[in-house]
Amino acid sequence: MSRVIISESQRGLIFAQLEAAYPDEGAGFLLGQPLAGHADADVVIAEVIAAENVSAAEERHHRFVVKPSDWMRLEDEADSRGLSLVGCYHSHPDSPLPSAFDREHSLPNFVYIIASVLEGSADEMRCWALRRDSQSEHVTAVVDDHQWQAIMQRALDRQS
Repeated sequence: MSRVIISESQRGLIFAQLEAAYPDEGAGFLLGQPLAGHADADVVIAEVIAAENVSAAEERHHRFVVKPSDWMRLEDEADSRGLSLVGCYHSHPDSPLPSAFDREHSLPNFVYIIASVLEGSADEMRCWALRRDSQSEHVTAVVDDHQWQAIMQRALDRQS
């Protein structure tokens, strides 16, 4: 994937959650719909779902780990709704770039949204394709909720 569409409301939900987690990293999952043949994006984010950061307390300011059971439950939920678990999001207190830890624990074909939270305020959100030895930035389109709804509907219509 090289392009990702997310709604303004979804970005707002992500920012609010990650600001509340500061100075620790907050995290969540991205459910989406691939858009094969769509000119505007390769995936549209259908839903953002907060997850608990279960890293050791002394690690939470620079690491996030989620429960495997949450991961598996959301994969099943996405499948039952005709969606896919397409990635995850998390914050980096005071930095927008992926860390070596992020790259080391990355999965192929996953979207990774990383938001920088500076002194408690979400400042920037970037989307990445991460590999153990590299990283590349996705083109991210944040669209208004009306545009997002129309794009999502077209994706669901194609799926039917």
